[in-house]
Amino acid sequence: MTTNNIQNRLITPELEEALKGYPLYSQDGKKKDATCIVVFSLGNVRWYIMEGQREGDDFTFYGIVAGLQETEYGYASANEMASIAYDASEYGLGTLRFEQDKQFKPCNLSEIEDEELQEFLSRLYDKD
Repeated sequence: MTTNNIQNRLITPELEEALKGYPLYSQDGKKKDATCIVVFSLGNVRWYIMEGQREGDDFTFYGIVAGLQETEYGYASANEMASIAYDASEYGLGTLRFEQDKQFKPCNLSEIEDEELQEFLSRLYDKD
């Protein structure tokens, strides 16, 4: 599979258009009020993407990853995400790949119903 075929599985024309309004570093300092544009998931791992821009034949995303040992902010490559496959056949799930949550509508991080995400945001931004 070529790089463009892999990338196009995650980067739809609609998503590329939406991200034009949210290039890297465009939401610095917004904390819980940052807009999440898209969610990608692979099993229990969720990437809440707030910013992204094309870089050559790839896209660089910035967001929060939850569902791993630690929830954290980070950068991700669309090509790398699209190339990851996890063989979950022994659990009857076949091969898992990152997929876009097509039902997700852009909203502030504070509005997303994900306990891990909200605990992470509270630890960072809620002061007693």
